Amino acid sequence: MIQKKICMLGSFSVGKTSLVRRVITSEFNEKYHTSIGVKVDKKIFRVGDQDVTLVLWDIYGEDAFQKMQMSYLRGMSGYFMVADGTRRQTVDVALALQQKVAEAMGAIPFVFLLNKCDLADQWEVDPDDEKNISARGLTPLRTSAKTGENVEEAFVRLALAMLPK
Repeated sequence: MIQKKICMLGSFSVGKTSLVRRVITSEFNEKYHTSIGVKVDKKIFRVGDQDVTLVLWDIYGEDAFQKMQMSYLRGMSGYFMVADGTRRQTVDVALALQQKVAEAMGAIPFVFLLNKCDLADQWEVDPDDEKNISARGLTPLRTSAKTGENVEEAFVRLALAMLPK
């Protein structure tokens, strides 16, 4: 069986932990709990004709006061860069963090997630923002940890990108 280390990256409170919980247990919890350090989970995905075990590293969020430890990224095969569509500034943090990760780790497969798409009435990321993200060669995928929208799709998409062609 193939096993791949995946890191969940982004600003604080963008939904990284909720996305992991959704994909692992199919649950969502309204209560917010700040991640401290790293929490590791595993999930087996069927991709094509093979099973792939994703070892999910849910890393605390980066902000102005707390920078992510790059040592957490050692050995990762892919990552999710997560932004909160209801907070425009998290897109800027995600784009800067993605560039930092690319410089430190090289070209590693990742998926850019715009989370919380269930909160359409509070959405701050406009179509121009999404075009700017796409102009950088990134394809943002809208997800909702609350409803499960595109969550499984995101993990399968990343698993496919990490498998040998």
